[in-house]
Amino acid sequence: MQAEFRARVSMKNPTHFLALGFGSGLIPFMPGTFGSLAAVPLLIACSQISLVSFIALTLIFSVVGIYLCGKTADDMQVHDHGSIVWDEIAGMFVTFLFVPISASSLLVGFVLFRLFDILKPWPIGVIDKRLHGGTGIMLDDLLAGAMACGCLHLLMVFWPAALALF
Repeated sequence: MQAEFRARVSMKNPTHFLALGFGSGLIPFMPGTFGSLAAVPLLIACSQISLVSFIALTLIFSVVGIYLCGKTADDMQVHDHGSIVWDEIAGMFVTFLFVPISASSLLVGFVLFRLFDILKPWPIGVIDKRLHGGTGIMLDDLLAGAMACGCLHLLMVFWPAALALF
């Protein structure tokens, strides 16, 4: 992270710590990918909770993320700085709504989510450009997660062997 941003955020601040993906967003290259990877242990830990609890946790991550990302962006004085990756973590949780967690589904879901997050097809790209603040930071990744989730569900129906590789 550049020196001027480093002075504005602190890993001792719980809001910054979470928004920066437990520090994963501070990795100088591909912070979004590392933020998405930070979600994997959480997803594995949550694989044993009930579906209702997983949905509730995903909603909490998404709503709280609006504050976390917006506040950290304000503190950094930069809209959607690359090191803010809580949106990727929440997007990964959306990706796995109603999807059984396995090594295969984690791999395929991760790749799909990153593709949608990076390529930003319609309407993700429009939202990314037009919406600002915490809502704008979060919404494009939540939509990327919803699109990845839809693809995972299509795979589960039409090509289940793709998710049973390992």
